[in-house]
Amino acid sequence: MFSVSEIVSAESYEECRTTADWLLSNTQVRPTVGIVCGSGLGGLAKMIKDPQVFKYCDIPNFPRSTVHGHAGQLVFGTLKGKPCVCMQGRFHLYEGHPIQKITLPMRVFKLMGVETIILTNAAGGLNQDYKVGDIMILKDHINMPGFAGITPLAGPNDERFGIRFPCMSDAYDRELRQLAHDVASDLGYDNFLREGVYCVVGGPSFETIAECRMLHSLGADAVGMSTVHEVIVARHAGMRVFALSLISNRSVMDYDSQEKANHEEVLETGRLRAEQLEKLVSTMVARMELINNNAF
Repeated sequence: MFSVSEIVSAESYEECRTTADWLLSNTQVRPTVGIVCGSGLGGLAKMIKDPQVFKYCDIPNFPRSTVHGHAGQLVFGTLKGKPCVCMQGRFHLYEGHPIQKITLPMRVFKLMGVETIILTNAAGGLNQDYKVGDIMILKDHINMPGFAGITPLAGPNDERFGIRFPCMSDAYDRELRQLAHDVASDLGYDNFLREGVYCVVGGPSFETIAECRMLHSLGADAVGMSTVHEVIVARHAGMRVFALSLISNRSVMDYDSQEKANHEEVLETGRLRAEQLEKLVSTMVARMELINNNAF
């Protein structure tokens, strides 16, 4: 467990301000869109024009990513003419970071001027109608660690970040979700685009059969080990949020099954579907001005 002093220091406004100011002083890009790349999905960063790259280990106060498939660097530049910053690799509870440290980049993005956050992840499909390679738009989430009090908003609240009790019933922006459907239809992706509920668990072990059955019975369509904590902090800070899950494996729900979830399958599915996911996200970014004038 982490002490209260560690929790407070990990999410302090001054620490986030220092990091944001350091980044702003080292790049001319003033991002309005922040993108987080999940396992095997770092290719999104390669679409950014005139990239300027900062390794996490060189950024003040940033934790380091230790997971294979996560490059561990921030990429600044433009995507379809929009100034962007992209996290090529994220942080997870199972790496041993305090939860407030995991979500520090979201607050740094806010202090840099980011208005919209796009998150991607690789997830296991609980919904038996889902196929490996489907892309699920998140419409809601179930925060399993949150039920045990493991939340990035624990500890004293700093009003400079957001209010004490933020609403999460509108966590996933409805207009951005509709934009994704419109773009997918135009690109001919309707046959593998889904919309559902994502459940976050602690990991790093994949779920048991009993756990998968329970999560599905609770209403979850996909399960993974990331994203939700970033979403909570991004919404706390007043940013718009859109998130996608690449269904990289089908969760094992049958005791007679010989299937086993593994990280290599996650990465391989990412490679196979990456081009289409990148096209979907980049086209969305290009069209965001259509909804940017609407209230958050």
